[in-house]
Parts: sequence; C-alpha cells; structure tokens
Amino acid sequence: MSTKAHRLGQAGEDAATAFLLSKGYELLHRGYRYSRAEVDLVVRRGQELLVFVEVKARSSTQFGYPETFVTERKKQLFRLAAEHLQEELAWNGDIRFDILAVTPATEGLRVEHFEDAFY
Repeated sequence: MSTKAHRLGQAGEDAATAFLLSKGYELLHRGYRYSRAEVDLVVRRGQELLVFVEVKARSSTQFGYPETFVTERKKQLFRLAAEHLQEELAWNGDIRFDILAVTPATEGLRVEHFEDAFY
C-alpha cells in the first residue's frame, strides 16, 4: 500500500473510531486479527451488542462509493474472525456487521454508518 493510501486508511480508521465513540460505542479492538482475517474495529454497545466494523476510506467517489468495495471473500473472513472472537470472549449477546464509509468532505472527513451491512 502506498504511503498516501496508508495515511488515508489510518485517518479513516481514526475518524470512524471517533464517530463510533461519539455515538456511545466502546472500542474493544482495533485491527483485530485471526488467521488471515482482519477486522478494522470491534466495538460494543452496552452488554448486549458486539459490532464488527469494516472501515472503507476512499479519496473520492470517482470509482464508486467506499461501502461497495467489501468483497464476498472479505465478508467470509469477517465472519471467521467474528466467530473466533465470540468464542474468545464467551460472547452470548447479539452481533452485527457494519461498514463505515469515509470520504473527504469540505471540512475534514465524512463518515457514513451502514448498520447490518451484511450477514
């Protein structure tokens, strides 16, 4: 990944984290890895909901919206990581898979939250 793309990805994750924290979520993991799977953010809302978040940051929407770039393979890996973390935490509550799309805006970055983005 180029340095510019890496910086955008990092800024996107920072913006997504701040967005979720401002909405009352608690950050449990950033860059959670299991085998070949990586989940950008794992957050919790109260004691009943665990959310696995894919952050997609793009410098523009010229080639499509960021949220459309989550592949079927990525979804499979997400599910694998989610299963593992649920076992690790002995989690019995609900889970959800969200996408946060981050794009440049007039002032800073724009974050769009897509809840229940896939199963």
